[in-house]
Amino acid sequence: MQKTLIILKPDAVQRGLIGEVTRRFERKGLKLIGMKMMNLEEAMLADHYSHIADKPFFPGIVKFMKSSPVIVQSWEGKEAVEAVRTICGITNARKADAGTIRGDFAMSMQCNVVHASDSEENGKAEVARFFKEEELFSYDKGEYIHVYADDEIA
Repeated sequence: MQKTLIILKPDAVQRGLIGEVTRRFERKGLKLIGMKMMNLEEAMLADHYSHIADKPFFPGIVKFMKSSPVIVQSWEGKEAVEAVRTICGITNARKADAGTIRGDFAMSMQCNVVHASDSEENGKAEVARFFKEEELFSYDKGEYIHVYADDEIA
């Protein structure tokens, strides 16, 4: 099963969307394996957003991501990265489909409620960046017999 990272950004925390966003992943059938509230420091943000550190909008992202605590979550499931990104919608929330998190709750590229890992490789790296091994939980999810076919659970 794949692991992926979600960050409920400062706008999600401030607007009271934590439960609604979490509910959407739960209802999909994904398994929550880690969750915590934290303040993001500049060093972590520089590491996490290193791929855009040279962009003119980077300082604004750092300021925004430090403006409030965030909730970080790790989710697990078959093809979890793709499933989570579908639920989130595209980054430009103004153009995100209705029914997605960003399409329903945001109007911005930056203030778009959630960050979601964009690949299996980045999912692994991002989960490791935000969670210690002992903060992730492995457990049987009884509903899996109603979420996956037998040959999909391995």
